Amino acid sequence: MAKAVDAFRTISEVADELNVPKHVLRFWEGKFPQLRPMKRGGGRRLYRPEDVDLLTGIRHLLYEEGYTIKGVQKVMREQGLDWVKGQTSRSAAPAGERKSNAISTLRKRGGGATQVLSAEQRRELQTVLTELESLKRLLGTVAG
Repeated sequence: MAKAVDAFRTISEVADELNVPKHVLRFWEGKFPQLRPMKRGGGRRLYRPEDVDLLTGIRHLLYEEGYTIKGVQKVMREQGLDWVKGQTSRSAAPAGERKSNAISTLRKRGGGATQVLSAEQRRELQTVLTELESLKRLLGTVAG
């Protein structure tokens, strides 16, 4: 039987839902004081739906958008928690499309600002990526 949408979640349930280890959630609690799950006897954590929304936004910004911890902290200060909560994985794009998006957009670490690359810069990055992939294959054959 599935839990209600507004039910509290254990750390295991949240970790499974976000596909991150439990220790990462505990680490994020130390880095983002806005995350304050209820703690029951023995230190057992219970996450409110708002906590899960915030964690989902943080995970998206860190893992999918390429922000650093400091970058997400800055965004939380400047844009607010509701903005971060709204930052969820909106598209389950195929890996090839995500790779293409990553090449076309360069994320400045720490500040969260985006700089769009020119067509020439994208071609150069694609060339470097292709060379690195072939070197990786070559190393695999030599080592293996």
